[in-house]
Amino acid sequence: MPANLSPEYKTAEAAYKRAREPKERLDLLRTMLRTLPKHKGTDHLQADIKTRIKELTEELTGPKKGGARRGPPTSFRPEGAAQLALVGPPNSGKSTLHARLTGSHAQTGEYPFTTQFAQPGMMPHEDITFQLIDLPPLSTEHPIPWIGNALQPADACLLVVDLCEAGCMERAVAVRDLLAERKILLTAGWPADTSNPRLAVDHEGDPFTVRLPTLLLVNKVDQVADPKAEIEVFTDLTDLRYPTLAVSATTGAGLAGIGPWLFARLGIVRVYTKAPGKPPDLDRPYTIRRGGTVFQVAELVHRDIAEGLKFARVWRLDTFDGQHVGSDHTLVDGDIVELHQ
Repeated sequence: MPANLSPEYKTAEAAYKRAREPKERLDLLRTMLRTLPKHKGTDHLQADIKTRIKELTEELTGPKKGGARRGPPTSFRPEGAAQLALVGPPNSGKSTLHARLTGSHAQTGEYPFTTQFAQPGMMPHEDITFQLIDLPPLSTEHPIPWIGNALQPADACLLVVDLCEAGCMERAVAVRDLLAERKILLTAGWPADTSNPRLAVDHEGDPFTVRLPTLLLVNKVDQVADPKAEIEVFTDLTDLRYPTLAVSATTGAGLAGIGPWLFARLGIVRVYTKAPGKPPDLDRPYTIRRGGTVFQVAELVHRDIAEGLKFARVWRLDTFDGQHVGSDHTLVDGDIVELHQ
């Protein structure tokens, strides 16, 4: 990272790393370019920022007048408790898995590259949902120029492989390497699971490196005689040592375990709200991450409520019964919160 960066640049860069919306990311990239010192040591960074400005501008504005009709979107605004990207080589069964988990009507087929555009869907888990984005298959023969933008808003990645497919090991490694070339690093560490160290190299100072916690989904296990042994061989030969679940999109085997696994490893906390003098709304919780505060919930309810928040009351099973707390109070799963301005 070049030295002598201004405080304004550092602030914009930090905000860019947190940004989820394409328009917000574009505005912050422009600020980064404007405030970046212009000298030989920043030439590479300037070029990288300009490239990403061009890509985001084209995504947001579409083709120029007289050009072809604008295609489907390549990235989606995060919804639900988390946005999860389904990636994998051709014929891994991603689209069938996506349709089974979300009830979507995405096109599926027994031939490669059935999925050509990003396809969103919502996967229910108890009283929340996860947003699943099915992405086109990744291979060296069919690169996807917009894959970096598609994965920018994601909270995590689901890498889908089919051990019955010829060349599955080489293709799975190719997926990891293709993403790494786009500065998308698939990591083994998850936010709420300290037992698995992150495998990504620390790229501190690079604002465009995205680290995605990754769950390996071994699909079509109904066609494998000894899934556990096959997975061990796959892991040893590819060195893709991610947390792993064995599933079958065809029979449904193992699919029920995906939601609980994600809920636990992402450290999701459900918070229910109530208005003064009224019962709590227990049907639609707000979701934050472990360690989240009252203020974060207030921001989700409405920015004006967060700005004017004076205190909150919290109900917690066998612990709190309407206790007065401040905006920095840490919440846990199942808390009921009453916000006061």
